[in-house]
Amino acid sequence: MNPVPESSSTSPTGATASPDVSRETTAAGTDVSRETWTEGQAESWVADEAVDTPIGAEAERAVRLLHARGQLPRPAQQRVFTIANQKGGVGKTTTAVNVAAALALQGLKVLVIDLDPQGNASTALGIEHRPGTPSSYEVLIGEVPLRDTLQQSPHNERLFCVPATIELAGAEIELVSMVAREGRLRTALEELRNGELSDFDYVFIDCPPSLGLLTINALVAAPEVLIPIQCEYYALEGVGQLLRTIEMVRAHLNPKLTVTTVVLTMYDGRTRLADQVAADVRAHFGDTVLRTVIPRSVKVSEAPGYGMTILNYDPGSRGALSYMDASREIAVQGAQQRGQDQ
Repeated sequence: MNPVPESSSTSPTGATASPDVSRETTAAGTDVSRETWTEGQAESWVADEAVDTPIGAEAERAVRLLHARGQLPRPAQQRVFTIANQKGGVGKTTTAVNVAAALALQGLKVLVIDLDPQGNASTALGIEHRPGTPSSYEVLIGEVPLRDTLQQSPHNERLFCVPATIELAGAEIELVSMVAREGRLRTALEELRNGELSDFDYVFIDCPPSLGLLTINALVAAPEVLIPIQCEYYALEGVGQLLRTIEMVRAHLNPKLTVTTVVLTMYDGRTRLADQVAADVRAHFGDTVLRTVIPRSVKVSEAPGYGMTILNYDPGSRGALSYMDASREIAVQGAQQRGQDQ
């Protein structure tokens, strides 16, 4: 049985958002599985029966999202992001998997590297990560090449993941005594840039909520940093330490490292606090902050429990549409880089 839909709420733009539509939609009193519809049948049902109701309008958005025809432009070169914030509970993993899934849904080939021993990104993408599964742990200690750890997400043929297993929890202790301990992930990623895996358009590295050796490896391996910041009290607490760490890594280990993207998460338009935090973050980070904000949503929190991203779990929800918009902004960044390079 699907969870009870959310009640209506106000979006950041001031418009009233519709209740989330469940993954199965009822027409004429009969449950109809979306999986059995053809694209034409789905669009016809929405157009003829439902668009004059709030739930129908949301169903229409879900159908359009699931059958998105627009292909996003490929970046000038492979873009590798480290998604980091040592403050827990800011939507870091949620942002990693949902932006990745949104880009893949729109035609790009995407890889998520799970560097968090909890393995939440692996779970959300429907990826096997039981103990003994080839994972990012074996990649870091040099036992297995990256290509042998890749798993394809069951939800999208263009979405892949290097899973994290519980063995990763002890990796920081093992890395301490290893040669070039900060650069082991960068070495492993060379086959992404130059080898048989070079056709990935986007790579997202999901970090643990700390600034230990796992996160340092991610910062050394990627030229771009994406920072999720929740629109709540103390949102900027700890970000200063992260920025100092980034500066240190840039100075000594990775001169190309840059914060290119900041995403505002858990936005609640009913509170003045959310607006104030958003304004403070935009004042501090400027144009690196995406225009799209990710609303607080029960559906987004529920999705990983079903081994899904919000785009698969409830594609008509506010959270799904927001992550689609965020992914398009990131893709536009890549297209602009292509234009500048030319």
